[in-house]
Amino acid sequence: MTHPNSTAIRSLVATDIVVTAAQYDALEHAIANRSRVAIRLNGAEMVVIPEAIQMKGGRELLLTQNPSSGLPLLVQIDDIERLEVVR
Repeated sequence: MTHPNSTAIRSLVATDIVVTAAQYDALEHAIANRSRVAIRLNGAEMVVIPEAIQMKGGRELLLTQNPSSGLPLLVQIDDIERLEVVR
């Protein structure tokens, strides 16, 4: 069965995935306030605590921490498919 609006749906490619200015601003506030953010990365959604934004090899990296285990996770910002601050 196809979706009724299938002509309006298109698959995302890497160049379509962009963190907006508002999301970037919200991310910076989340870092300052140690707020959790929900991100979708490679189709998987997870909640993390952002700690810092770093540059490495010309790419922006988001240093995060798993809120349950405390383990660090380094995410390339341009690989994030969705980002939302958890309130």
